[in-house]
Amino acid sequence: MNKMLASVNCLSEAIMAEQANVDIIDLKQPSLGALGALEASLVSTIVNSPELSKAISATVGDLPMQADIIFAAVEKMAATGVDYVKIGFFPEGDWLPVIQQLQPLTKTGIQLIAVLFADQNPNLDSIKDFAQAGFSGVMLDTMNKQNGSLTQVMPLKEIQTFVENSKKYKLLCGLAGSLRLQDIARLKPLQADYLGFRGALCNQHQRTSALDQQALHSIRSAL
Repeated sequence: MNKMLASVNCLSEAIMAEQANVDIIDLKQPSLGALGALEASLVSTIVNSPELSKAISATVGDLPMQADIIFAAVEKMAATGVDYVKIGFFPEGDWLPVIQQLQPLTKTGIQLIAVLFADQNPNLDSIKDFAQAGFSGVMLDTMNKQNGSLTQVMPLKEIQTFVENSKKYKLLCGLAGSLRLQDIARLKPLQADYLGFRGALCNQHQRTSALDQQALHSIRSAL
């Protein structure tokens, strides 16, 4: 069964997502990039809101593949109390030192989600490395939102391989990347754990616009 992740950028949007019964409330700032981060103070405010009970994830931003920088950002975001910390693994740089430096954090109970970008020729063999380092899950997203949805930038067979490999290593698996209502029928049979949405939930399907309640409920109903 595909569960729903909804990306929001403020407390009022988080409450809307909660009321729509999404499964994960994902905190990020779309105007700052593919995985733009919210300020840690705002994340803490949202996490501690008595109006929210759903699992919450948060991104650490579009950061360079430098282990020390990412480690510090993950520690800071984890301290807010979010359930999951999402980290973008971008094409430039060596991923392995970053993964290795983050491994001690997973041993303390911090749940890390690695985000790979389908439109940047990601190394899907790295799924094994994330699993061995204690990551909780992996997610397939897109970096350039102007190139269409995930299903337009990666063949369905490759997406299926990503899901199968994630399950092989017992990782949570998410699919995102400018997903629209019509993508759900193609992706549901792949049985990812989560499908993630932002633009499809917003006014005029613009990811930097405000959340639209009717769109939110339409996606929730389709899933």
